Amino acid sequence: MSESARTHTRQRDDASGATTPAVPGTASFDRLGLPDGILRVLREQGVTVPFPIQAAALPHALAGRDVLGRGRTGSGKTLAFGLGMLARTAGRRAQPKEPLTLVLVPTRELAQQVGEALTPYAEALRLRLATVVGGVSVGRQAAVLRDGAEVVVATPGRLHDLVERRSCRLGRVRIVVLDEADQMCDMGFLPQVTEILDQVRPDGQRMLFSATLDHDVDQLVRDYLRDPAVHSVDPSSGAVSAVDHHVLVVHGPDRYAVTTEIAARDGRVVLFLDTKHGVDQLTRHLRAAGVAAAALHSGKSQPQRTRTLAQFKEGQVTALVATNVAARGLHVDDLDLVVNVDPATDPKDYLHRAGRTARAGRSGTVVTLVLSGQRRETSQVLADAGVTPKVAKVRSGEAELTRITGAKAPSGNPLDGGPVAPRPKNHNAPFRGLGSTKAAQGGSAGRPSRRTTEARKLAEAQRAARVRRGG
Repeated sequence: MSESARTHTRQRDDASGATTPAVPGTASFDRLGLPDGILRVLREQGVTVPFPIQAAALPHALAGRDVLGRGRTGSGKTLAFGLGMLARTAGRRAQPKEPLTLVLVPTRELAQQVGEALTPYAEALRLRLATVVGGVSVGRQAAVLRDGAEVVVATPGRLHDLVERRSCRLGRVRIVVLDEADQMCDMGFLPQVTEILDQVRPDGQRMLFSATLDHDVDQLVRDYLRDPAVHSVDPSSGAVSAVDHHVLVVHGPDRYAVTTEIAARDGRVVLFLDTKHGVDQLTRHLRAAGVAAAALHSGKSQPQRTRTLAQFKEGQVTALVATNVAARGLHVDDLDLVVNVDPATDPKDYLHRAGRTARAGRSGTVVTLVLSGQRRETSQVLADAGVTPKVAKVRSGEAELTRITGAKAPSGNPLDGGPVAPRPKNHNAPFRGLGSTKAAQGGSAGRPSRRTTEARKLAEAQRAARVRRGG
């Protein structure tokens, strides 16, 4: 194992602050004592050597220890907690509405990803796994729980609703996992999370995993984890060490064209914007320009979001335009480019956006588009994230833009009907929500000047005079 990927493992004694040697990690799944069914699925999927976070955390998870883990996004945290959780639940049977194991995650996408990743292993052990999230029928989810599920992967809001409806009881839950706990706190889920933790078995096992572990989760750690084994693989500032970071300084009127050419590249790309409106507007423009783009944000229904992600993973959609809802819980193999069309304003947001590429040890590129006036703020955000980017000034159509991002001219053939979209040029209207002119935003562009207005009034008066004279 390289020095940069070395696993630093320790046990934390919350009472004394002392650290003591922890159980060493393992270099092979076969040596962990996992059930044969899990080992068979691992072999079928070509997984033989555990990632550092898995090698470090799995022995403690299997031993029933509480675990506090941090690993960079894409480092394999799901199997780090999932295999131990499933192995310890094997052979048990849940009663109706009473799961035995619970995984809490902040977003629907992450819940579905975790559920999909663990399902083959659960099936091999004849464990029933249910995923419960918002945006889909709560009645159907209640019916699944009524039939019995040993493992439940849930978002806090929907699980709270099911408990309130008396469709789920948590008193028999003996293993709880909090994945991406810092984001759950950031999103305001802390009261619901603590309410859930207060209802599960007090003598059970708790595992908390996240790409970042900071002050947001201190309360959870203090109140609910008992002498946890603490595992950290790479410091948070090195969470994106396999990524090339670029800040591209663009001229305001050219930002429209630069974004379009990047989206038209060969291969997939995720483009992040701050607002749902901006996402929808850019998606419409890209499709009119011939780019197979799709929008992903919280305003979409869950079936729409699921379908869009499936199309993106299968390559039917090549440009995924998204808000931060896609910054966590989105795993796509071989995704090598992420573009911040709107620069991230928080270091954690930047790291999680960047974490959509360079997953599982692969490499990737993250590009942030900035106007000259945004450079200072963006530089500070990246510095706080532990990132030193390469900075370049670019224009649409330039070889340097193509070299960094693979940008190329779009076909211009609209995908949803309508006229052929003109290719964006450097003299486009300034970038205002991608495609909106200043006039559309309530500015002065497109309005008649004072001189034009006065001339128009004079002409109207002269015409009225002629009418009165009969001429």
